[in-house]
Amino acid sequence: MQKLALSAILLSTLLSAQPQPQPITSPVVHPDRTVSFSMRAPNAQKVEARLENGTRISLTKDEKGIWSGTTEALPPDLYGYSFLVDGVGTIDPVNGDMKTNALNPSNMVLVPGDKPLPWDFTDIPHGTVHHHFYASKVASENRDFFVYTPPGYQPGKRYPLLVLLHGYSDLADGWTTVGKANWIFDGLIAGGKKPFIVVMPLGYGFSVKDLKAGAVRRGNNFSKNTEDFEKTLMAEVLPMAEKQYKVSAKPNERAIAGLSMGGAETLYVGLRHLDRFSWIGAFSSAPQIFGKPEDAFPTLNEKDNARIKLLWIACGKADGLLKNNQVFVEWLKTKKIENKFVETEGAHTWLVWRRYLSDFLNQVNW
Repeated sequence: MQKLALSAILLSTLLSAQPQPQPITSPVVHPDRTVSFSMRAPNAQKVEARLENGTRISLTKDEKGIWSGTTEALPPDLYGYSFLVDGVGTIDPVNGDMKTNALNPSNMVLVPGDKPLPWDFTDIPHGTVHHHFYASKVASENRDFFVYTPPGYQPGKRYPLLVLLHGYSDLADGWTTVGKANWIFDGLIAGGKKPFIVVMPLGYGFSVKDLKAGAVRRGNNFSKNTEDFEKTLMAEVLPMAEKQYKVSAKPNERAIAGLSMGGAETLYVGLRHLDRFSWIGAFSSAPQIFGKPEDAFPTLNEKDNARIKLLWIACGKADGLLKNNQVFVEWLKTKKIENKFVETEGAHTWLVWRRYLSDFLNQVNW
């Protein structure tokens, strides 16, 4: 035992004597709102940093094998980014601020502005995000969902409800971890909006295992995924949430909203359940995934305008789904369904979706 102890001490001494790699800090946000990225990859031939806003930076390697580069000044915002090392995407290993995703996780960096953005953390009363788990019979897997309760939440009081849906490849935490939605809610409530409860489910009818295997994208499976999501939301998640949290049953005090795949699910569920939701917000949605709208909404007609408080559809001008949204809005016109269609600057990124959530909720008056 004494020899083993001495050997361990000797090994520890030898290791401590070895030169340690130079520590790296990445990213570094400078006062002029430029951002520097660094990565140790001594054997790499080419390294790039890729930002969510489309910025691409070729990094330069020094004699110690550390690649680095700096962006131009960036508008204040929260940016997703990753590295591309010899053509292979990878995360920043020294940045723990993760942009979670089932298929393509990456990192995030905040470029602050002179004034806080709606999704910045500020010194105001904050609500609580609750994490729930259940066994889904529809998807045949164990699942989770999140519920936001507002500051000063009173369990015996009824609150308006928002169902908020994430996009394809995101997980149930997408809107809180990446979208910072709970801070958006806090800010709206601090500004005088009536407090509300938010349910954020896992947005797949298929299992996450099937999602990772690519099954959702094959054949007509996206349509089946949408149909089965409607089942798990309406028959599993909402009954559980409504049992534990007192939410209003009045349609004019209930909203549903979502991005991309979740935007399509928002349209599909919202317009098929106008007895449950009067406020509908579709952000950069993919309406093509539920097939022909006349098949998805066979009974939708002009009389339904009396039940719709707001049908808000928004998409970026540089978004590949813009045409799909335009086509869907044209179909709504044939049914004389009133809607507010907004085309903004931006592409298919969280940079527009956080703004859309804030803009939509500012118009919801429950």
